[in-house]
Amino acid sequence: MPGFKDLGVSETLTGLLKGQGIVNPTPVQAEAIPPVVQGLDVIARAKTGTGKTLAFLLPIMDKIRVEQAYPQSLILAPTRELALQITEEARKLARHTGVKILAVYGGQDVEKQLRKLEGGRHLIIGTPGRLLDHLRRETLDLSGVKMLVLDEADQMLHMGFLEDVETIITAVPYRRQTMLFSATMPDAIKRLAANYMKEPLDIVIKGNSPIPLDNIRQQVVECSDRNKEEALISMIERDRPYLAMIFCRTKRRVSKLNEALQAAGYASDELHGDLSQAKREAVMKRFREAKLQLLVATDVAARGLDVEGVTHVFNYDMPLDPDSYIHRIGRTGRAGGKGLAITFASPRDRAGLEDIERQTAQRLERRRYEKNEFGDGEFSSAPGGGARAARQDNAPERRGSGGRGQGRSGGAPRAAAGSRPDGRGRSKEAGGWGAPAEKAGRSRSAGGNRGAAGSAPKGREAASPRGGRQDGPAFQYGPSKGKAAPAKGGKPGGGTGGAGRSGGRNGGRDNSSGGRRGGRGR
Repeated sequence: MPGFKDLGVSETLTGLLKGQGIVNPTPVQAEAIPPVVQGLDVIARAKTGTGKTLAFLLPIMDKIRVEQAYPQSLILAPTRELALQITEEARKLARHTGVKILAVYGGQDVEKQLRKLEGGRHLIIGTPGRLLDHLRRETLDLSGVKMLVLDEADQMLHMGFLEDVETIITAVPYRRQTMLFSATMPDAIKRLAANYMKEPLDIVIKGNSPIPLDNIRQQVVECSDRNKEEALISMIERDRPYLAMIFCRTKRRVSKLNEALQAAGYASDELHGDLSQAKREAVMKRFREAKLQLLVATDVAARGLDVEGVTHVFNYDMPLDPDSYIHRIGRTGRAGGKGLAITFASPRDRAGLEDIERQTAQRLERRRYEKNEFGDGEFSSAPGGGARAARQDNAPERRGSGGRGQGRSGGAPRAAAGSRPDGRGRSKEAGGWGAPAEKAGRSRSAGGNRGAAGSAPKGREAASPRGGRQDGPAFQYGPSKGKAAPAKGGKPGGGTGGAGRSGGRNGGRDNSSGGRRGGRGR
């Protein structure tokens, strides 16, 4: 496989990449960099997480003439988060090149941006709204731009920015190089390319889906709107994700769910358009550093964000369309890691699920969340599931030793004689999860952290969604790099259950003895 130098990248940038541990180009980089270096217009379509950002940044950095102190390249991104992410990558490359970069997006101090522009900036990375604001104020001169990039162009269409994008394009000189990078190519974006690009080279990295489906296990959990929150928490308790993103349809639902998760003791926060830019940046920083385990967000977070170690994506609300679904679940299973994407669906979501299955060309695995006779929530197989049989634990790999056997108490495993050897199944002979007694139930008496040890990418400690961190086993979900997150204490032990409630179904539950027929002790 050719290296970056063979593709036309300078020795300076090749050396910088090598210092970051990046040696071999990805397929989209190998295909797109040579024509971009030659000055051709390029349309590149590839899955998310395949390295499209470096495919246009590397040639741009090499072509910029630092002695000319005016904007020579403009990169358009649909969201502030993506603009900041591109800026971060560009600054890594600009360390020894002298290229000056400015990120232009809403929520920042305009005067501060103006001062930086007056000092001369070679590369502008921004969102359509704030760029238009500068053009109307006549504070940004794009007459010297020779390279224009539209990143995640399909999302700009989805977010209603197409008219703004066209206005910005007309402010850039006609004699320029235009690059369009995206995961999908709707008809409106094809028309945009036909109107504003000169005989573009169309690069398509083969694949039936713009996300690496082989790395992402997709499931649907059928439930009612009323018990959706309970089903989500049950999933979190069962799978113990290292980092998880939870998507809701509206800002209000994001805030409401985040409040519920925080009240339940989870390390969570929210991300949506009503937050100030400083708050959004602070939330993303904490999530990247694994100080948060759960990020509840609207679709503003679904595009272009590459957060190391995201093992789970939960679609709490059904996405508006299949494209939104694809980009939501594309936040996991990145850079060769494995991930699990779970969509909660009520009966009225059936049509939306069928659209998603048509676009992804597969039948999604079905599970059903229901209450059993004891009032506990359980996940069972639902008719019409995918070709791959659902496992009992419903996750790509179990986190920790013994699965649910070291569940809420951290005491003795719940498995009893006759149960599954890994401690997950119920024992018919023993009658439940707990001690080998007649009709034995769940035992919470031993106390300790909630859940078994979780796995984590190398370089980080496993994180409990409720704050406790423990060493994980050898299996890794995410990429191999990362910093160790500061350790936090887990929840204190629960103590020994008492008599509890003696009434109810057969006397309730006796948590101190592990039986289902005793009183509920805490």
